[in-house]
Amino acid sequence: MQTPLELWGGVECTIVRLGDEYRDQSAETGHSARPEDLDLIAGLGIRTIRYPILWEAIAPERPDAFDWAWTDERLAMLRERGIRVIGGLLHHGSGPRYTSLLDPDFPKKLGDFAGRVADRYPWIEMWTPVNEPLTTARFSGLYGHWYPHRRDYPAFLRALANECKGTLEAMRAIRASIPHAKLVQTEDLGKTFSTQPLRYQAAHENERRWLSLDLLCGRVDKSHAFHDILFGAGVSWGEMEMFEGGEATPDILGINHYLTSERFLDHRLDLYPGHEAGGNRRDIYVDAEAVRVKRLEPDTGIGPRLREAWDRYSIPIAVTEVHHGCHRDEQLRWFSEVWETAGALREEGVDLRAVTLWSMFGNVDWRFLLTRRAGFYDPGVYDARNGTPRPTAIAQAAKAYAAGEAYDHPVLDSPGWWRRPPRLYPWNGRRKPLEGGGRKLLVTGATGTLGNAFAQVCEERALPLCLTDRGELDICDEESIAAAVAKHQPWAVVNAAGFVRVADAERERDACMAANAEAPEKLARACAAAGIPFVTFSSDLVFDGTLGRPYVESDPVAPTGVYGASKAEAERRVLAAMPDALLLRTSAFFGPWDRYNFASDVLSRLADGRTVRASDGAIISPTYVPDLCHAALDLLIDGEKGIWHLANQSQLSWYEFARRVAEGAGFDPDLIERAPDDAQPSLTALTSERGTMLRPFEDALEEYLARMRDSGALTPLAIAAE
Repeated sequence: MQTPLELWGGVECTIVRLGDEYRDQSAETGHSARPEDLDLIAGLGIRTIRYPILWEAIAPERPDAFDWAWTDERLAMLRERGIRVIGGLLHHGSGPRYTSLLDPDFPKKLGDFAGRVADRYPWIEMWTPVNEPLTTARFSGLYGHWYPHRRDYPAFLRALANECKGTLEAMRAIRASIPHAKLVQTEDLGKTFSTQPLRYQAAHENERRWLSLDLLCGRVDKSHAFHDILFGAGVSWGEMEMFEGGEATPDILGINHYLTSERFLDHRLDLYPGHEAGGNRRDIYVDAEAVRVKRLEPDTGIGPRLREAWDRYSIPIAVTEVHHGCHRDEQLRWFSEVWETAGALREEGVDLRAVTLWSMFGNVDWRFLLTRRAGFYDPGVYDARNGTPRPTAIAQAAKAYAAGEAYDHPVLDSPGWWRRPPRLYPWNGRRKPLEGGGRKLLVTGATGTLGNAFAQVCEERALPLCLTDRGELDICDEESIAAAVAKHQPWAVVNAAGFVRVADAERERDACMAANAEAPEKLARACAAAGIPFVTFSSDLVFDGTLGRPYVESDPVAPTGVYGASKAEAERRVLAAMPDALLLRTSAFFGPWDRYNFASDVLSRLADGRTVRASDGAIISPTYVPDLCHAALDLLIDGEKGIWHLANQSQLSWYEFARRVAEGAGFDPDLIERAPDDAQPSLTALTSERGTMLRPFEDALEEYLARMRDSGALTPLAIAAE
């Protein structure tokens, strides 16, 4: 009887050298300082984990000086919790300062370290001495991203040979202490496709993708396509013969596959405007994502790659990294697709043992291959942005899969972006919109900025929705609310409607309170009765601005005007009616999809040659509406509740906000003038004690201005600026 498919886990633990500097992902995600993370892993039902015992961390300065304190503590905790460890010795690393991937003694030094580790932890049965050797060698020896920053083929092949020899030496040393030790060899596996003139290059890369595994399995004999190439790069016959007996053959193939792992090489540069072109010194071409080329659909994806690996080696397989840096619905769709694909392959007879959730506590700057310190945090199974990991919807799915149960969420009614027509490159022809139904969100406020922004973002994320106006759903009328919920049967309700004219609220108190306080309460009651989630929005104006620092969620409210009072009253009423409601405080909208916001007004005035006057006394956190909608949806999908602050990271006066907009658009910032302001200075900027979800204001503003340019909205402005 076949054993069940296992769910394994892994923490992003790369220690990579950049020049003389090292980056440690365990430290940057905070995992290294949080032993309690291991209880979170155990709580999901995960019983096997890829875990770092990294050379650079344990013996960084001398090969005879070791610091075992951290690994002793963590490995003991894992053992106590009944979690099997797959010990990793190098994770995209090049070793400590006294070696490198091009050091002739690298294999022996790694073997010596591995022997020390095995002597200390003889209960660990599974090992990955070098993670993804082919990928690491390419990034370090061929592309120059990581140390030793070489950009030549001989350096790449020399590094790869050293990594494979190091793996062999490490397993020999480990098995001297643990005879039954198993090698779990990981590698990123994709495939290269191409236009006809570039088939020679695609064929070369498709042979190269197997090179690390072929070496370890003893397949690189004189008939192998890379045998002479290796020899020409300085890898000796004797070194290649080390592997001929198959001593280093993996016990489990660890296949890592990402949506960018498969490439399409195209010589037709004109079809990819704005796409950087590269080449191989013979031809110039674009290296594009194969997943965006429609005719390749039958042969792309993790399923075909896993079948290839099984057909080539007939060695048991585990998917050793599953992660997708995207919105939560896309992360769920990718995890679900990989899990279901693994199950289907097992039914076909593929010996596939496990699927591994990777980046359990996120990663930092991987979208830049760690070469830039931008501080871009990408959540994983847990979101650790506030220092205390918060379970995402991926954790809920993991818990179900680990227990052998099915998992369902409304967002799984739609395919991932990699299956949807809008992903395709334009030259594939007219891209049809996604067709089909699915459980829907109900969003109020069809005539407002926020409601229309949700419609845009939900379309982008393939989240079906019904966007209602007052004619279909009067948020002040309980019968109208009940009828809309009964008609649309939504899986959640997002209230994006309300009274938004802050100054007019002082004259229209009753209307403001009805729309902003009474209506959200009625919506919350309807959602509570239907047993569905409810999201509504509040404002920074629930605070009086006298605290002297940015406000967090637990700070007491103290509104000074009718508008702020209506939002504070809404918070009280909604949470009383539905304690599980999600209530999002935000501030000072700006965005590309309407002209009724401060940033667009500034641009319009400057384009007309007018000066702009703005207050320098009120400090706010300008909030980019697309970012707000994306974060709100992520929190909704995660099942979050209570009050959250969502604003782009900043503290700016309206005057400073206007100057930043002017500078970014190419106008003279001196056209922005300080307005006379009799009001007391105030600081209602928002930050969060629950987790900073939105990026810095500067990054959001850059995207806003780029979108305005792309839409043509800034074309007259550029002329006016000249």
